[in-house]
Amino acid sequence: MASSSEKAAPREALFEYLLALGDTALVNAQRLAEWCGHGPFLEEDLALSNKSLDLLGRARLLLTYAGEVEGKGRGEDDLAYLRDERDWRNLLIVELPRGDFAFTTARQLVVDAFNHELYGRLRSSKDGRLAAIAEKAFKESAYHLRHSSEWMLRLGDGTEESNRRVVAALDEVWPFTQEMFEWTPVDRELHALGIAADLDAVRADWEKRVSAVLKEATLAVPEARRRPRGGREGLHTEHMGYLLAEMQFLQRAYPGLQW
Repeated sequence: MASSSEKAAPREALFEYLLALGDTALVNAQRLAEWCGHGPFLEEDLALSNKSLDLLGRARLLLTYAGEVEGKGRGEDDLAYLRDERDWRNLLIVELPRGDFAFTTARQLVVDAFNHELYGRLRSSKDGRLAAIAEKAFKESAYHLRHSSEWMLRLGDGTEESNRRVVAALDEVWPFTQEMFEWTPVDRELHALGIAADLDAVRADWEKRVSAVLKEATLAVPEARRRPRGGREGLHTEHMGYLLAEMQFLQRAYPGLQW
């Protein structure tokens, strides 16, 4: 049963907020799952697969809750497999192609740091269900961040080739980080009710954490450039359609399929 604070939250706004969190986790899980069987060595193959499973579990919790809040009878599978591209609310950075290991490492560093700060604050959300999900996500994000930080140090302060690759990866992903901290009307509405996180505070701590890792890895913080955005409004990169085509194929081809 929903708590009084959950009932007080505007249904449409809470649905959109949960959808954005769940979609970002699910798309990130899909990209990390592409490393299964392709990691640089067995232990890392398993580590990336485990991170993918953590994110998949997080997405399931968030999308299940989103479906309940929406109240239209849609469950996690409906939201994952039966929505078109324009209905997805994930951040653009997670839908970019897998790239090489340096690209995945750079992307996960900035995303893992964001998740660590975001879910750390959502643990105190006045929405009890969201706070409980955030508690679990925060613990997972701490491990994820430690993993990506350690690899960033190895690549940045490693060989000339590893440094070159990770510098190029950072330059590619950095413009997409700005979208993580852009306030939407939904963010502001729910933050005023004590439900959503303060993105300005998230950004301040994210910058400190990421800058410290890059400095130790002998890497410079990339210069701010264009700011791709639109994921939270359903405007995606050209890569999103291909990702969904692969992820949703079985359900689309065989509606209602049961194993």
